[in-house]
Amino acid sequence: MGGVERKLILALATGIGVGYFPFFPGTMGTFLAVPLSVAVNRLAAHSLLQGSLTLVTFICAAVWVSSRGEIFLARKDPGNIVIDEIAGFLVANFIAPPGLMALALAFVLFRIFDIIKVFPASRLQTLAGGLGIVADDVIAGIYTFVILRVFSSMGLI
Repeated sequence: MGGVERKLILALATGIGVGYFPFFPGTMGTFLAVPLSVAVNRLAAHSLLQGSLTLVTFICAAVWVSSRGEIFLARKDPGNIVIDEIAGFLVANFIAPPGLMALALAFVLFRIFDIIKVFPASRLQTLAGGLGIVADDVIAGIYTFVILRVFSSMGLI
């Protein structure tokens, strides 16, 4: 693969470089995901099918990009790959109630679940390549998604 393709993949994998931030690159990647999540939610509000397809496509692309990024960086699940946090947060906040409270809760819950790796996330993280990089974040996103829906149905957010 040529130099331009390598640079593009690494730019995508590292969230346009936020993954190189010296402190908490995963949190920085999640911050980067916030406006993308809002955009996907607006699309989903217009068409749930289009929003869902966008989400699934992003997750699949994140797996591929993470696999390539891992090869280029010559390390298993390097911390500066943050496209997995972006994909996970898109899941976490998907079709969430609008508003700052829901967004902040999604952010905090997602970061907690991503860090503590509640089963089966801990096991999925051991999968090879991009699937292992992204799967645990998607699981953290699913846990957050469910909690947000429960809180929303109870009128708490």
